[in-house]
Amino acid sequence: MSTKLFIRSLSWNTDDASLRHGFEQYGVVTDAVVVKDRETGRSRGFGFVTYNTEDEAKLAIEKMDGADFDGRNIVVVKAEVRSRDGGGGGYGGGGGSYGRGGGGGGYGGNNGGGGSNWR
Repeated sequence: MSTKLFIRSLSWNTDDASLRHGFEQYGVVTDAVVVKDRETGRSRGFGFVTYNTEDEAKLAIEKMDGADFDGRNIVVVKAEVRSRDGGGGGYGGGGGSYGRGGGGGGYGGNNGGGGSNWR
């Protein structure tokens, strides 16, 4: 079964090919993608690498988490499986794992009593 890793703190110069090349030394990379902004086409500073096996992925985490990659110390963790139904979709929504994050309370959030104390 394949295992997907989430890599953050990537250099703006890292592209799909360099990401793949940097992680291939730890196993067979079946997919490597740097996530880009839809409007500008510029890197958003994170990406995903998928390995054939969990053992390969574990080795990559062990060797690459905190390592210098293209001039940046990257963070490498096993990607969370997101459900396809509900959950806000994409990489944002539902808690900010991959999105903008922040403190809950956005649209109609938990601001104490439904906003009746807001002045």
